[in-house]
Amino acid sequence: MTEDADAILNRLPARLKDARREMGLSLDAVAKLSGVSRSMVSQIERGESSPTISTLWNLTRALQVDFAGLLDEETVGPKIDVLTRAAAPKIENRGSGCTIRILSPAEEAGRHEIYELEFTAGGALRSQPHKRGASEHLTVIDGHLTVTSGGVERQIGPGDTARYPADLPHSITADAPARAFLVVRDA
Repeated sequence: MTEDADAILNRLPARLKDARREMGLSLDAVAKLSGVSRSMVSQIERGESSPTISTLWNLTRALQVDFAGLLDEETVGPKIDVLTRAAAPKIENRGSGCTIRILSPAEEAGRHEIYELEFTAGGALRSQPHKRGASEHLTVIDGHLTVTSGGVERQIGPGDTARYPADLPHSITADAPARAFLVVRDA
């Protein structure tokens, strides 16, 4: 490492965040594995705090990354991030008979969110209004779904996409098993 310290410290927050995401770990999980507080991990990832060598060592061990490699100059080239099906976070306690897999990066939350929805027969996902101007785009992959927004109801099937306001009470229901992709956009 022959670069100046400022260049290394400028790269460090993104490198740590990338390593955490590649492992599919939350800030809480990294805190538990490393012994570094959640707030300190967050501050380091945002570039608001410079870690001590001891803190950095604990983080790299928890994230299973090479200490020196984390600080070396990054090789330039194409990169493909893959979120495996098994690694995608799931939400199973919203609605009934509906499993939600989060496909979008955490930093997109509240702006542009992408989900895979899986419904069992009779499954439903009912939502309160989102932020003013928010919309949802629901594309059915398998089965049939009923979308309701602001009192208007539409049935859609495989390959169909429903676009509707999400700043009103809205719901998605399935009479039989179904699968869909949902994009939530804030205004």
